[in-house]
Amino acid sequence: MTNPETPRHVEIRDEDEHVVAEAEVTTACGPEGTVRASMHAKSEHVRRGDRTGLVDAVMDLPEVQASERVEAAIPYGDSESLDRLRQRTNDPHTRVAGATTLLDANIPSGAEPPGQRQPGDELVADWPASGQPPVGE
Repeated sequence: MTNPETPRHVEIRDEDEHVVAEAEVTTACGPEGTVRASMHAKSEHVRRGDRTGLVDAVMDLPEVQASERVEAAIPYGDSESLDRLRQRTNDPHTRVAGATTLLDANIPSGAEPPGQRQPGDELVADWPASGQPPVGE
């Protein structure tokens, strides 16, 4: 498991290796704390399922699974990400802040099955926000 205080960068790429969706993920208080995630697609013309794959990749991170709460920021109108976040969390509450939708929710304690990614979607970066792989990997 990585250091929960280190921000993580997660990317989803298409079959042509273009980044189609990405997220920055931090854990506020270590395990059993609150995870903060900022997620967005790189363009409005991403394939159906790309945003769902990103939510699943974030929710499947070990530090997210070890946490109790999630605070997620997604672009206003991104119903695919919002719907998937609601499916993967308990007691979600949303509010709009400008061009962003904020979701606060509880993370189920291991009761949910791992996320389902679409064929061709690949989690290609699960590194610290510096963009460099952790030392020793």
